[in-house]
Amino acid sequence: MRARTILIAASIAAMASAIAVVLIIKVRHSSVSLIGVVLRQDSDPRKQLPIPAVKITATEGEREVAGESDASGLFQLQLPNGGWRERPVTLTFRHPDYQPLEIAPHVDGQLLLVRMRPVAIPAAVPVSLHDVAVKDVRVRYAEQSSSTVNVGSTAKTFEVPNTGNVPCGDNPPCSPDGKWKAAVGGIILDAGVGQEFTNARVSCISGPCPFTRIEAGAVPRPGRTITVRVRDWSDTVTFLVEAEVTRAMPSDAIRQAYPAIYGRSMSFTLPATAEGPSIEADLGGSEIVFPLGPALQLSWAECSRQVGTDQTKLYRCELKPGYDFR
Repeated sequence: MRARTILIAASIAAMASAIAVVLIIKVRHSSVSLIGVVLRQDSDPRKQLPIPAVKITATEGEREVAGESDASGLFQLQLPNGGWRERPVTLTFRHPDYQPLEIAPHVDGQLLLVRMRPVAIPAAVPVSLHDVAVKDVRVRYAEQSSSTVNVGSTAKTFEVPNTGNVPCGDNPPCSPDGKWKAAVGGIILDAGVGQEFTNARVSCISGPCPFTRIEAGAVPRPGRTITVRVRDWSDTVTFLVEAEVTRAMPSDAIRQAYPAIYGRSMSFTLPATAEGPSIEADLGGSEIVFPLGPALQLSWAECSRQVGTDQTKLYRCELKPGYDFR
């Protein structure tokens, strides 16, 4: 009995050792991800703007992995398999407009918030009386829109020929109760390319109207065509179809937005449908319009653009030396 107990204990210990070895190997050889964001160092959270194009290097011994932050300041370094958890990892951050930074983070999956100090801190530089004042900044852009224009109306009549009081028998179409011989007639109207009918009406205007039924087109939806079908189980009847004809006319709607200004930077967003954005501002006492083309070149500011998953565009602009928001 004792030998059996010892054998069971030895088996359990061997299994535990094997599981521990597997876990150690798995941890040792699993890849490591370092995810974080690079921001400008500032005591005001509103001025902690993301820094794009920061060169980032992860070093462990003689091994290195390099990456770069995107327009939102986000970076992600995938450290390869093999021992990155065993020794400290050093991260270095380099950007020509910011002081170099080196940190040794814990490789434990936490999100990294890295803040870099500008080479020259704008807040420490007093505003010169000779700086050009930038005031009343607005953003203008165009959006495609369409308006519905009534271009006319239509009125068409059609007849449904039939003779009343004729037994139907087994020769459809018949009256709803199956007793009298019926006829089915109708009309199809086409509004034309790029146009559609609205407010369509169908009415019986002559003949034994009580002995008819509108089977299609009684309440037609707006569309390019109207299809009307009528069942008549008495003498000939006449129907009238009326509707308005409309056309969608495209046009450019001019929109205006105002940026959020903090210190020497401003930010604004434009919808995915925005076209031809420009910035209007009072620059040194003169109202000037600055087209914001693909190159984002302004004489008085450095701008960047970030496009979201929904194609919304986020713009950030930083004043150049010699200019000041007032």
